[in-house]
Amino acid sequence: MKKSYIIPLLFLAATAFAQADAKFARIDSLLTSFNKHNKFMGSIALREGDKIVFAKAYGFSDIASRKLADTNTKYKVGSITKPFTAVLILQLVDENKIKLEDKLSKFFPKMRNAEKITVEMLLRHRTGIHEILADPVTTQNITRSHTRQEIVDRISGYASDFEPGDKYQYSNSNYILLGYIIEDVTKKSYAENIQKRIASKLKLTNTSMPDKIDFSGNDAISATFDANWHVTPEWSNTLAYSAGALVSTPSDLTIFIKALFDGKLVSAASLEKMKTIQEGYGLGLITLPFDSKTFYGHTGGIENFRSVVGYDPVSKFGASLSMNGDNYDRNLIMQGVLAIYYGKEYKFPDLTEFTVSEDILKKYVGTYASADFPLKITVTTQGGKLITQATGQSAFAVEAKSENRFEYRPAGIVLEFSDGKMNLKQSGLDINFIRE
Repeated sequence: MKKSYIIPLLFLAATAFAQADAKFARIDSLLTSFNKHNKFMGSIALREGDKIVFAKAYGFSDIASRKLADTNTKYKVGSITKPFTAVLILQLVDENKIKLEDKLSKFFPKMRNAEKITVEMLLRHRTGIHEILADPVTTQNITRSHTRQEIVDRISGYASDFEPGDKYQYSNSNYILLGYIIEDVTKKSYAENIQKRIASKLKLTNTSMPDKIDFSGNDAISATFDANWHVTPEWSNTLAYSAGALVSTPSDLTIFIKALFDGKLVSAASLEKMKTIQEGYGLGLITLPFDSKTFYGHTGGIENFRSVVGYDPVSKFGASLSMNGDNYDRNLIMQGVLAIYYGKEYKFPDLTEFTVSEDILKKYVGTYASADFPLKITVTTQGGKLITQATGQSAFAVEAKSENRFEYRPAGIVLEFSDGKMNLKQSGLDINFIRE
């Protein structure tokens, strides 16, 4: 009797492993293809329960030295820092050291509308506090160090964008202030709080808040593609700070997000508040839907790093992708990974680029302006590519889709040229430019 059951069970187990190996091999092929076609450099981790079932790095951690990345390479994760900041705040709430109803005036009385803004409003981006990274003074000095007082004074000087509580509007200023509140309540630095309250507790050996990229260590440096990969200048972490300056790995991020939902970081009541979404945002969490499933997590972007982490508490499946070379839509890459993982029908995208002759490309060179757009856009050619650059912003190569139509997928930009004119489409915008 035993033999008649053992053989089928062994066969079924072998089949299941073969199917798992096949889907992970296909995910590997997809990411290898993106990397081979200069669309992506980065790292991925997929977690089932307590086990990492697939993890791999692609491309270089440092394009200048051609140093290959590995699964312990650390990436700046941008706004994925915000769930960490939210956890620290809610830990202090659980410890009765702070209340979600506490007014901002308790910590920063000179801040505009401080008597109307609560800690919970900061967490939910419902304050009306202006985005510091939308300030030209900030962006023009984004690589230099800033003092806390300088940043507080700058944020305090902004007019309110709307009445506190009226609506949701994402602003990094909110989470920078939350980081300072954490420091004031605990009498320890934000970096120390991350280490003591989260990283050490969960044994996140690759997660920290550095002053800057450690070139001697295994930190990734981000790169921008314009005919070739080029190092992207590093921002000062004093600006991104508790809103976006953490470094981590995809594996560490999946540990963090699972531990949060396992009740290892905050109370059940606090987690429930984090999960409560208003106008697309909770307390440091967003939802990331895929098919019929709902993932909780966050996305992030800083310099040319792009990251995402998501967790499905029903199946206990977590996924994280971190990129230091962003030349394709991160969401489309992740959707491809998940489609393959869940056995959905999925066709690899055609990453071959339409070839446009140098003579035709030169016809589009020039500076374009529009009365409906505040910036001028300069178009040049380099290495058989069309390069675009808006005033005061980084240059990037656009991908040819026909002789006169070009795309930049990471930002959803489509450009079409005709007779000294250029049309730009992006996120509902449809603007006509004229060459000067």
